[in-house]
This record gives sequence, C-alpha cells and structure tokens, in this order.
Amino acid sequence: MSKRICRKLLTSILCAFSFVGAFAQSDGSYTSYTPYSVFGIGDLYKQGSAHNRGMGGVGIAGRSKRYVNYINPASIVNRDTLSFMLDFGLSNENKIYKQNSLQSANNTFTINDIVFSIPIYNRLAVMGGITPFSSIGYNFSHNLTGDALIGRTGNATYTSEGSGSLYQMFFGAGFKISNRLSIGAEVIYFFGNLQKNTYLEFDADDIRDVYTGYKLELNSFAGKFGIQYEQPLGNDLSLSVGATYRTPSKLNGYVTDYEYASVSSLTDTTSYVVDTLSHGKNVKLAGEIGVGVSLRKGDKWTMEIDYLRSNWTSSGFDSYTGFSNIGTSTFTTTTSQSIRAGFEIVPNRNDIRYYLRRCAYRFGGYFDQAYYKLDGNTVNAYGLTFGVTLPVFRLYNGISVGFDIGRRGSKTGNMTQETYGMIVVGFNIHDLWFQKHRYN
Repeated sequence: MSKRICRKLLTSILCAFSFVGAFAQSDGSYTSYTPYSVFGIGDLYKQGSAHNRGMGGVGIAGRSKRYVNYINPASIVNRDTLSFMLDFGLSNENKIYKQNSLQSANNTFTINDIVFSIPIYNRLAVMGGITPFSSIGYNFSHNLTGDALIGRTGNATYTSEGSGSLYQMFFGAGFKISNRLSIGAEVIYFFGNLQKNTYLEFDADDIRDVYTGYKLELNSFAGKFGIQYEQPLGNDLSLSVGATYRTPSKLNGYVTDYEYASVSSLTDTTSYVVDTLSHGKNVKLAGEIGVGVSLRKGDKWTMEIDYLRSNWTSSGFDSYTGFSNIGTSTFTTTTSQSIRAGFEIVPNRNDIRYYLRRCAYRFGGYFDQAYYKLDGNTVNAYGLTFGVTLPVFRLYNGISVGFDIGRRGSKTGNMTQETYGMIVVGFNIHDLWFQKHRYN
C-alpha cells in the first residue's frame, strides 16, 4: 500500500470519527423523540444505511459491490478488490402523537451512519463505523389538581423529561471462503449518556421545588458474526441466504440517582447515590439473531426478506434503578421481533441516453415488535419504505435517499399513537485507491 493511499485513508478515517465522536458526546442530542423512550435504554434505532432503509431495512442476505452493507459483516467481501468505500448518512424524522383527545408533533435530525470499507487481500476486507443504537427523548408535564392540595400549596406542575443517546462503534472483517460462501465478524463498543429527570414545581415562594432523576453513563463490548451463501440458479438468477448473531453484552458504567430541593436561591441535596454497574450487577443488552433470504437477477433486480429476534427478558431493566419504570404506567421487557421485506430494480444500469434508467429504485415494508410492553400491551410498529440511488460522476458514487412512513402504538389505555415519516440521505463514496499505474 503506497504512502499516498495510507495518508488518504488515515485522513478520511480520523476526520470522520472526530466529527461523529464530537457529535456523540452531546448529552442533549436526540436520535429519536418518543414518550416510549422513558423506559430502559430508550428507543432502539433501526440499523442500516439509506440503501437498506429504502428496502424496509433488509440486508442480512444482501450481496452488492456498490454499497457498504454493514448489517452483515460477511457481505463486505463482495466488492471490487481495488476500491475504497465510504457511506455517510443523515436522517430527519417527523412525528405526530395522539393520546385520547391530545395531539402534538416533533421532529429530530441526526447522523444516521458513517461507515468505511477497504480491501486487505482479494478474499479479505475490513470495515469500521459508528451509528446510533438507542435514544431517549421525551418531555411532558401536567398541572396537579385537587382542592386540598391547591389550597395549601397553590398551583403545582409535574414535569418529566429525558435526553441522550447510546452509540455503537464497530470494526469488523469479512473473509471469502469461496465465490459462494463468506463469513464475517466484528467487535462492537457501545457508549453514551442517558438522562431522565422529573420536576415538581410550586408557584408558592415558600414551598420547595423537588428535582429528582437518573444519569446513566454506560458502555459495553459485544461481538457480531455473520455468514452468507449464494447459489446460482441459472438464467442469471441467484439465491442468497444469510444469518447474523450479536452476542449479549453486560453494561458497565455508572448510574447516578439524585434528589434535591430548592426554594428561592437555596438548594439542598437530599440524596445523591452513584452506583457502579460493573460490581456484581446483571444489567445487559440483549443478543440478537437474524436470518435472511435474497433472490437476485444479475444487476437488474433484487428482492429480500429478513427476520430478527432479540430476547430482552433477562436484561435486568425491569427492576434496576434508572432503567425501570418512571411514572404511573408499568413497563416490562419482552422479546423483540422484526419482519422486513424489500425490492430493488434498475431499469438499465448502462443506459447512456436516459439518466433515470440508471437509477436504482427501491420499496419495502416491515413489522416491528418493541422490546418492552406497556401495561401488558405489546408496542408494535409497521410501515412502508421507498428509496432511490442517483448515480454521481463515475464508478459507484451516488446519493441514496430513503423514505420511511409508518405508525407505532395505539390510542388505547395509556398508550400513544405515533404516525411518523423519516428521510435518510446517504452519500456513497467509491474510489480506486489500490491500483498500480504503468508508465511507458
């Protein structure tokens, strides 16, 4: 590898990780905003680039040399052996919330992913990246009622709010055993800060306001393994199957449980306890298993369906301080499941007259069951996705756009119905860095 290539690679990786790392340290950042994020580690972020998101989130069996598919580490060896690849994505989500007669809206903007991939040998490639894993984002309040209370204290307001995110940084490698079979593995580092606060504030000047909350400073290591196999069927058709497994990972870090009271300019700390998770505490992120099957017609079209399952019942979130219930509703952990399907078609990849025929068009759908229950009720989401990749300049450079329109929850009981729309924009950067030039 030449010195010029090493400098380009090092500069690209350092700039990317410095930018995203600085973004990740913002304690008040949201990658999602939902009242359901009050529980556990918040709302889990659906993995995948704009390319994956436009096809319902599939990617376990996907084999393409045009995109970095980090959903399955075994897929990164299906590439041009001289190329450097980088995917950088941004997302914007808009939601409308309904509960009984109440309605509100919110929107969030965040980095979706940044992933790079380089070849090491003709059968070996590596990748690294960082993406959001979960997010806490909520803010709701109400006035306390009751003539006896108001007569003694005056008006009082109860507020609950939360913010923060967990991120996952990963580095992995894929190895091609044969032209049909490939395997991959990666190391994942989870890190981030989550904040959950409650405020009880009185209008009367001589009554102390009460502030309580939890600050979770978390980190953890996990591993992920993947495998893919492709079987030619003739007539340019091929069938691919894939599987992934992410190991459970014990959470380390600190949980701060605090309470203080304030009146006028005086503040008294009534409780402040810092608990170290690594000392005999069994709080962990659940493992995940996924399987997928894909049917491909050359460079013309691809269809895929995936299934993912993750058992969170032994995560410890139900009972441990800072992760367990906040408020009057009861949260319990359960098994999360997801079914995803997608389709991609390119009218004519090599058309020199009509640009739109060279674009890749995608659509898909999904059904997700969350890792928790609310008052015994499962929280389900379903949606439709659409996407397109617009070729830019030469090679496989392009701009991918994915759209996700869906609904989660319902308006029964204490549940909230969310109707949302998300746009993910990804920049697919491809360059030949490892070719040797010849001079006459």
